[in-house]
Amino acid sequence: MGRLRTDGRWVAAALVAAYVVVATTTLCLLVWSSLLVTERESLRGVLAGQVPGILVGASLAVVGLFALVGHLLGRYPVTVRRLAAEIRLLLEVNPDHRVNASGPHELEELGAAVNALAERRRVAEGEVAAQIAVARTSLEQERNRLATLMAELAVAVMVCNVDGRILLYNSAARAVLDDEAAVGIGRSVFGIVDRDLLRHALDRIEAGAVSSHVATTLLRGRVLQVVVATVSGPDHEVTGFMLLLEDLTERMGASGRRNDLLKGFTEATRASLGNIRAAIETVTDYPEMEAGERQQFIGIVREESQRLGNQVEEWAAESAASLAADWPFTDISGADLMSVVSAAVERAGAVTVSTTPPGESPGESLWVRADSHALARSVVHLVERLREEVGVEAVTLSLERRGGHAQMQVSWTGQRANPQDLQTWIDEPLTGGAAPNVREVVVRHDGEVWAGGTTGDTPHLKLLLPLTEAGTTEPSPPPVRVESRPEFYDFDLFDRQDESLEWRDRPLSELAYTVFDTETTGLQPTQGDEIISVGAVRVVNGRLLRQESFDRLVDPQRHVPAASTAVHGLTRAMLEGQPTIDTVLPDFARYAADTVLVGHNVSFDLQFLRLKEARTGVRFTQPVLDTLLLDAVIHPDHPEHSLEAIAARLGVEVVRRHSALGDALVTGEVFLRLITLIQQKGSLTLGDVVEASRMTLHAKLDRKLYES
Repeated sequence: MGRLRTDGRWVAAALVAAYVVVATTTLCLLVWSSLLVTERESLRGVLAGQVPGILVGASLAVVGLFALVGHLLGRYPVTVRRLAAEIRLLLEVNPDHRVNASGPHELEELGAAVNALAERRRVAEGEVAAQIAVARTSLEQERNRLATLMAELAVAVMVCNVDGRILLYNSAARAVLDDEAAVGIGRSVFGIVDRDLLRHALDRIEAGAVSSHVATTLLRGRVLQVVVATVSGPDHEVTGFMLLLEDLTERMGASGRRNDLLKGFTEATRASLGNIRAAIETVTDYPEMEAGERQQFIGIVREESQRLGNQVEEWAAESAASLAADWPFTDISGADLMSVVSAAVERAGAVTVSTTPPGESPGESLWVRADSHALARSVVHLVERLREEVGVEAVTLSLERRGGHAQMQVSWTGQRANPQDLQTWIDEPLTGGAAPNVREVVVRHDGEVWAGGTTGDTPHLKLLLPLTEAGTTEPSPPPVRVESRPEFYDFDLFDRQDESLEWRDRPLSELAYTVFDTETTGLQPTQGDEIISVGAVRVVNGRLLRQESFDRLVDPQRHVPAASTAVHGLTRAMLEGQPTIDTVLPDFARYAADTVLVGHNVSFDLQFLRLKEARTGVRFTQPVLDTLLLDAVIHPDHPEHSLEAIAARLGVEVVRRHSALGDALVTGEVFLRLITLIQQKGSLTLGDVVEASRMTLHAKLDRKLYES
């Protein structure tokens, strides 16, 4: 495009020079025709010896005129086009940009006037923005409340429109699904939930089902429970779905293990009981049996009884964890557990309660994973029995570490509890309790309970509970929050529906983009250099979704040159043990599915990806845009189109340069601003942009450079 403009300038200069030559020749002919014959002869004689000089002078004059006109024509239009491009940039994407006030004097004055006007505009916009910020304070508070609720909500929530495009999800949903390539704004929920499941749920709801449909689906070997409810618009038409998700894999696994244990226990005890029964029946049916034989059968009963007892003990030990799987266990600090238990005892009105602080190591907290309500009811039951049977009026509660366990102790003064009575108490049903008896509560906590206190010691009951991870290590720091939580929503997608148009006919504003970058061991993909890092971020509905980024290191399984490490900082030691390209590239393909790929000088990255097609089976067939070419379309008169130069023009801060994700984020910000400018030039569809990019000189050079 720039060359066509240059050619046109010299054509215009040639036409002007030709016009001057024709005009001068015509004037000379008119003068010659007006001379007398004698005057013509005299002039011919004078000029006869000067013809070579006249021709040389005329030629120099024409060439000089041609150069002067070309220079004048080039100086003004190029400067004017540059000023126009910079003014559009200032108006649309970077209010802090100032035009380069150079060139002819008149245009310098124009540039200075534009900069002065831009400064006044910036001040005025600042004042308006301050007023808008004040007006939005209340709305922002409501938004923050919603964002906080969604971020802190333990239930995994996902909302999608009628076409299955995700428009909201929270952190819990992302954690449950654990698939960054499948979860994201604008992505299809049908990569997670079967399409027929949602259709069936809608049929049930439309048929008048009172409760929302509950279904179970398999997700990469995991069992996922999905509760479906509809989202309706003002006219009661279904506009989307709300999904509540729960991973049942561990629960189902525990249930399966429990069933296996029960089946094994049943089969083992059936055989032992059969042998015992047969032996007893033989002894009772034949009273005249000799003493030796009788002793053999009694030995069988004794042996089978012992085996049966051992099997029961083994089953109880193995099933403790499985039995606890369905209980509402939560991590609770020792101090909170003491408060819950003491409050329950006081509410029961049985005895007076005092507590001692939990025994904790310096810098550590005592944490227990427990059903605090069931534990509190069990302690209340035991204390009530102590008051009724032993006459206890006051107890002291304490909790301290004992190896890998936490030991809760209930102590009192006066008469000791009989161990046999204790066994009776722990087998009694709890009145209005959370479990049939104390023993089941203890077993499901994988704990123990016993009475203690020898002569001279304070009598007590002890309950041994296992510590959680938090109880054996220093507490973890609080999770890092993203800038605007939860960021995982875009309700404008409620109004979007899938269209069957081809890629090139789709409006730019309706497309999703994956902006990506790679770091490599070198610059020669056909000579053995490999990808060592892939970073990407998605653009949906005009927003850069930073929280949905893709950032992977790749083991190149080869040496990383020091010259490359000096650029991106990645060493061979840092990459050893990371996934290979065979794993990372399919994951990236899923992440970028149904989006337009965007990169800076992207043919370099694509060459690496194409060379891996045969090895990985991954082929990227979607359209590709290059921010270098887009900038060449918008700013053809700028000589510099590097990422840093474009970012500086557009007012984008460059951070984490030469890291894959850092460069992808910068390129994403640049891309959003370039798209705004290119739409102002009339390119509204993807096809328009691709065609404009193809016409740039850089695109022609790029094809020659990267042809394989």
